[in-house]
Amino acid sequence: MKALVLLIALMPGAALAGGLGAARTLPAGSVIGAGDLTVIDTDRPGLTDPSAAIGMQTRITIYEGRPLHANMLQAPRVVGRNEIVRLSFQRGGLRIDTEGRAMSDGAAGDMIRVMNMGSRSTVTAQVMSDGTLAVMN
Repeated sequence: MKALVLLIALMPGAALAGGLGAARTLPAGSVIGAGDLTVIDTDRPGLTDPSAAIGMQTRITIYEGRPLHANMLQAPRVVGRNEIVRLSFQRGGLRIDTEGRAMSDGAAGDMIRVMNMGSRSTVTAQVMSDGTLAVMN
């Protein structure tokens, strides 16, 4: 039996590689911090660089000890669907600020549809890192 275990351990491709795993159960929507990661032995390919995961938001619930994959993570959402946001339009010296309702979630840099609360018209705006939206038309 010991010989069989030793033989399997020495076989090429059978060795476990180190990867990143969840140090605790991370609910969907959690922003990952350094304390949420641990190094695990796994034969599944996944993330190995902590900087690729820290600051990202989970798309799904990731259970403790499970390896992290890039498709489980997304850029943190700054604006939520149906959230009331500040909508800005600027062209030259003209600046118009009003309230809008986000029609979808958005991370910084995303283009999303927003309903102007005053006119009830829908425009496309870019999500800024501070949570405001800039109309690009």
